[in-house]
Amino acid sequence: MVPELVGSLIHQCSKTKALRQGLPLHAIAIKTATRSDVIVSNHILNLYAKCRKLREARQVFDEMSERNLVSWSAMISGYEQIGEPILALGLFSKLNIVPNEYVYASVISACASIKGLVQGKQIHGQALKFGLDSVSFVSNALITMYMKCGKCSDALLAYNEALELNPVAYNALITGFVENQQPDKGFEVLRMMYQDGFFPDRFTFVGLLGTCNGRDDLKRGELLHCQTIKLKLNSTAFIGNLIITMYSKLNLLEEAEKAFRSIEEKDLISWNTFISSCSHCNDHEKALEAFKEMLNECRVRPDEFTFASALAACSGLASLCNGKQIHGHLIRTRLYQDVGAGNALINMYAKCGCIAKAYYIFSKMEHQNLVSWNTMIAGFGNHGFGGKAFELFAKMKTMGVKPDSVTFVGLLTASNHAGLVDEGLVYFNSMEETYGISPEIEHFSCLIDLLGRAGRLNEAKEYMKKFPFGHDTIVLGSLLSACRLHGDVDTGKCFARQLLKLQPVTTSPYVLLSNLYASDEMWDGVAEAWKLLKGSGLKKEPGHSLIEVNGTFEKFTVVDFSHSRIEEIMDMLKTLRWAAIEVELDLKDDNDNVTCNCIASLADEEPRVDEDLELLKSGRPWTKGIPSPQRNYGLESMASGHYVESTENHILEGFLHDRYNPEVTELQRR
Repeated sequence: MVPELVGSLIHQCSKTKALRQGLPLHAIAIKTATRSDVIVSNHILNLYAKCRKLREARQVFDEMSERNLVSWSAMISGYEQIGEPILALGLFSKLNIVPNEYVYASVISACASIKGLVQGKQIHGQALKFGLDSVSFVSNALITMYMKCGKCSDALLAYNEALELNPVAYNALITGFVENQQPDKGFEVLRMMYQDGFFPDRFTFVGLLGTCNGRDDLKRGELLHCQTIKLKLNSTAFIGNLIITMYSKLNLLEEAEKAFRSIEEKDLISWNTFISSCSHCNDHEKALEAFKEMLNECRVRPDEFTFASALAACSGLASLCNGKQIHGHLIRTRLYQDVGAGNALINMYAKCGCIAKAYYIFSKMEHQNLVSWNTMIAGFGNHGFGGKAFELFAKMKTMGVKPDSVTFVGLLTASNHAGLVDEGLVYFNSMEETYGISPEIEHFSCLIDLLGRAGRLNEAKEYMKKFPFGHDTIVLGSLLSACRLHGDVDTGKCFARQLLKLQPVTTSPYVLLSNLYASDEMWDGVAEAWKLLKGSGLKKEPGHSLIEVNGTFEKFTVVDFSHSRIEEIMDMLKTLRWAAIEVELDLKDDNDNVTCNCIASLADEEPRVDEDLELLKSGRPWTKGIPSPQRNYGLESMASGHYVESTENHILEGFLHDRYNPEVTELQRR
């Protein structure tokens, strides 16, 4: 077979990356000795390089009796494209012929990958010597290299020296300015691009859409969105996914959903982005709806990231029923062994009150990363198992896992919920002394809340003097709440004045101040607090609760009686009032607490059935913060044989599962 024919066939294989068809042709070239032809060898080398088989490509390169510039260029660019910049530069140093623009573009890109400014400048000088620095391939690579090295002015010089401008050069400048925290200049380049007669492509919008993170950037983001619509790029998954992410960062879920629906062919990333955006915007119901839509109507199969986002939504809703179903999907798809999915399961079961189940999954994981340990420690801490959280932390250290700042948030939360003040102080002080972790506002607010609840306000004040974020709104709010708890009105007034000077953006400080005055029956002060709230222009959001009946969520808002079944609900309330008066309950018997679980307050360590019975008789809400219609609706549904869950203070099933399950009893005993 003539060398030209063999070379032509191998070239076609390299163009389509058809390695399987190219291998027999390589064998033919060896048998017919046509591989000694430099053109045929170059085609074979290029085939392996394009198919990312660099070991085989290097073997062909080393065995070549004659090499030309194409041979060197194919090998160097192959190394650069698979992410081996050091090998590309090493081979370039052995080059004994004058390079062309393709070689220079490859080695300059290699310098960009390792941020090798010195080497990049040397190669730039060589390209300048041979008059190749202004060729588009080389100038684009130079712009990227200088931007990666933080030399924006040098990148602009390379741009100005280019003989022929193209969209790639503008995109390199825009991306570079964004990466160097200069987004305004990136938008200036976009304007220049239009002025010079070029239209942006999908890569132009990647960096710019990513800069629209705050409310001040909304106008820019909407402008970019409009441009993608004009260019008909918004319907592509690549750009649509970026637009969804941008709107979700701005908490504009409705706009994010519009962007999602406008994508013609949604890929897996589109679904994952939208589901996680719903959870990010605290619309967990919509996240689960999107997940179910994906399963039912879409040919795209969910991956571990999809399941993790869906489980996060279940955690936000405390929806154990949906969480268990997703757990079943994970088992069927064999994705439950993934660390990320396992961590999401731990978090879901812990948030739903099933702490024993969460620990069971944690203990059965084949591989546990730092997130696994942190999630389990936080789960124990949030449920008041401070001792278990501390034991797990000790075990974590013996396993050689180094804690991070999130670990200590969990430990301080555990100390707070269990009332272990001294232990919390030890952990807080050890952060910097032992582990070199600087405390952040989350740690500090936990510590101040811990000291405040214990009535150790003087110690809290001392810590406030030591740290720069001692006058944060959250910290001062915790202290104000502690003053109310301990009846220290004078100190509370002092903290309130400091807090209001910071012009808080929520109504909580005003409500706390009002409650502080009310606890001391200072009604003039209460009126003044509400007057201040009214003058601030802030509005207190009404409290609400969710209840899940057979997978459907019903929302109940305080003093809202617009539910379609409100008459039935109120009739049930009247019936329960009379039933509570007539039925005698043995409140001293712990076993009877199980039968009274529907009226037990789940917020406390022990059910306060006697107190709740009095609330029931009085016709007031059964549990603090829960409107009575919600509970009545739940009981009606339970009476009809429906599965019921409430998101307030952990779901009933989760509470009872852990409280009366031998698994938990054994866990507590150990």
